[in-house]
Amino acid sequence: MSREAEQKEWFGNPAGLTVLFLTNMWEQFSYFGMRALLIFYMTKALLLGQQFSSFIYGAYTAFAYFTPILGGAIADRWLGNRRAVIIGGSIMAAGHFMMTFEPLFYPALATIAIGNGLFLPCLPSQISSLYKRDDPRRSWAYNVYYFGVNFGGFLAPLICGALGEFYGWHYGFAAAGVGMLVGLTIYIWGGKYLPATNRREVTALEDRQTESLSSTFLLLLGFAIAVTVFRGAYEQVGNTVALWSDTGVDRSLGSFTIPMTWFQALNPLLVLVFTPPLLAYWRLRAARGKVTPAARKMAFGATLVAISYLFLASLNWLSPGTRVDWMWLALFFAILTYGELYILPTGLGLFATLAPVGLNASTVAFWFGATFAGSLFAGLVGTLWSTLPHASFFALLAAIALTGALALRLLNGPATRYGNHRDTSLNFRHHTS
Repeated sequence: MSREAEQKEWFGNPAGLTVLFLTNMWEQFSYFGMRALLIFYMTKALLLGQQFSSFIYGAYTAFAYFTPILGGAIADRWLGNRRAVIIGGSIMAAGHFMMTFEPLFYPALATIAIGNGLFLPCLPSQISSLYKRDDPRRSWAYNVYYFGVNFGGFLAPLICGALGEFYGWHYGFAAAGVGMLVGLTIYIWGGKYLPATNRREVTALEDRQTESLSSTFLLLLGFAIAVTVFRGAYEQVGNTVALWSDTGVDRSLGSFTIPMTWFQALNPLLVLVFTPPLLAYWRLRAARGKVTPAARKMAFGATLVAISYLFLASLNWLSPGTRVDWMWLALFFAILTYGELYILPTGLGLFATLAPVGLNASTVAFWFGATFAGSLFAGLVGTLWSTLPHASFFALLAAIALTGALALRLLNGPATRYGNHRDTSLNFRHHTS
């Protein structure tokens, strides 16, 4: 990265953040666009059973978040972040276009997941290096990045979902492939604003004490396990909650019937609405010296998600076998999304901030490893949808999310002690994402 590029700023932050923001926005457009169609494509077009479809959905999302564990290591050791993003993005684009051919369904899913392994951990791992260590903007960059994630996720169901539902599933999948190519083009064009990869940093690990690395790993492992449990409930949004929106929700708006895929846009839309005022609130608390520790913040978010599923359980208990008004589903998404903002950006920032020198992508991939395990767990949980009453199923999801919340709350003590020992505050006094 040239000296001119280092000094270049867009929207009050290094230009590289905008490049990463837009690249990831379009990648998320492609991912969520395909995901919004996936469960419906399997059950309505391929005529697969619900249980098998839910398992495939969970297995795919799990595999898509397992491959970054390997991809992060490959990027750190051999390819470097930039090459890994370009290669991974190209493979993902090919996979999305393969989805337009029905016989290539399973190879296409595998291709997208493989490309994602190289692409996914190598974008957020570049954020910290855009800023000097004492730059206060560094702590807020992950919130900006997460905003971009959800902007792409908001557009995806509206465009890919509508194309797939109204004109044919394959048109929606093709639109997802186009989005991936747009993101890749932006990344290549904006490469001059991004930090050069220095794989020689790996040798600096020799200067690290084994005890420090072990302590960091054990702490992050604890968070990863807790988040894995939480995601068993959270990941149902694109699986069983989507199925319920088709059969259990009255989607009428006057004479217009709201497309079922459009409800998948509610979650990212609400992220866009809630993030600015929530960041302002957290900044105000930080200025007053009132900062909630990361583990407690994440536990609070998981508790809100549990409450959102308990709300769905109550609706089904009160009105068994009848369709509920779509506004109740919107309220569910509002509660769930507000909780999400407390746990997911905080977790990503935690893992990225604690990454050892030379293992940035690998450590961020560890965070996505929790998503892998959680998605696999969610796929297994989703197979119970056809065997349990809907009220009982949603109550089970509330219990799963609450278990994750309790585990995160218990991690607050070890995290605080580790922060004091390492002289790196995990209270996020400067990182209130």
